Amino acid sequence: MPQRPYELPPLNALVSFEAAARHVSFKSAATELNVTPAAVSHQVKALEQHLNCVLFRRHHRGVELTETGAYLFVSLQRGFEEISDALGQLRARASKTSVTVRATTAMSALWLTPRLAQFWKSHPRISVSQIVSDTGSDSSDCDISIHYGDMSGETGFCRSLFHDRIFALGSPRFARQNKIDSVEDLAGLPLIHLDSAGTDWTDWQDWFSALGFHGSLRNSHRVNNYVIALQAAQDDMGAVLGWDGLTRSFVESGRLVELVPEAVPSPRDYYVKLHPRASEQARLVFDWLAASSNRGDRKTVGNEPG
Repeated sequence: MPQRPYELPPLNALVSFEAAARHVSFKSAATELNVTPAAVSHQVKALEQHLNCVLFRRHHRGVELTETGAYLFVSLQRGFEEISDALGQLRARASKTSVTVRATTAMSALWLTPRLAQFWKSHPRISVSQIVSDTGSDSSDCDISIHYGDMSGETGFCRSLFHDRIFALGSPRFARQNKIDSVEDLAGLPLIHLDSAGTDWTDWQDWFSALGFHGSLRNSHRVNNYVIALQAAQDDMGAVLGWDGLTRSFVESGRLVELVPEAVPSPRDYYVKLHPRASEQARLVFDWLAASSNRGDRKTVGNEPG
């Protein structure tokens, strides 16, 4: 007969002893376990025989733990609490009805939401909720998060979505109304500047410098939200920087056009991160999002959470 990995007495005896020790009463333990006091007494006595020691002192007023009984009681409580915590986590994971994805407003509106619409068509039983935030980097409240930054510095499991090129975009009317033959021409026109702290996004000064232009720029419109910046550009207010992966639909539909042929490689990656203790549903969403981007070098960093 194979040897068992744990040398434990019958679990019924341990459960009965723990309840009796917690209540310091066989009668109260019996009520909790829905058995008779005699059944509890029998299980405790069987445990004492198995361990060859006395766990309770019995007297006419009731019972009290011995020093050995108190030691066993504390150990059992600790073990049962850990088991209870583990089972609680499993129940919470099993009952979780949605996968939560955290992203910025721009990423959510321009890239993530259209793809989730396609995901739901293929996986209608998996609900995905979004946490949309442009402030802070705390992503402990989600299963998946999407970032713009240096993926090599991440310690979690990540996959690249795309490594973009950045163009100067404007409305068709803006392009027609202004003579734009060069980067220098563009520098003298109204520019929509994005003031968004903590995003590491390339600004107009960076973009012009990367193309070798170091002259002065026109101080025009300033906004703190990229979606609003794109809307302002569609309303003919000026030129806006466009990350190809985020603004491709605007160009393909003709709402915005490239004002000059020059473009600058994005210094950062867009990548998706799978957080620890992710459910199987979250892993499915993560893999689907990573595969849905057909551009980039498909880099992966970190070990997949177990």
